[in-house]
Amino acid sequence: MASLEELVKKQKAGAQFVISAPMLKMRPQEFDALVKVWFDDGGPGFNVVGVPHRAVIDGEFLISRVTAIRTTAEL
Repeated sequence: MASLEELVKKQKAGAQFVISAPMLKMRPQEFDALVKVWFDDGGPGFNVVGVPHRAVIDGEFLISRVTAIRTTAEL
């Protein structure tokens, strides 16, 4: 599993890619909170696009994966 920075660096500018909680070794609750920040402010070198995939965990709908688009050639 790669860190977020490593995952983003592998992408070319303009490329779409998926980010999920297991990819970042995060609990679903942590990932959901982080993605909500990305929707507002963008992520480091990418923006979230489309509709996020949600899963029911402990009776709660949480974001489990998102599609992102690389916005810059540099991080």
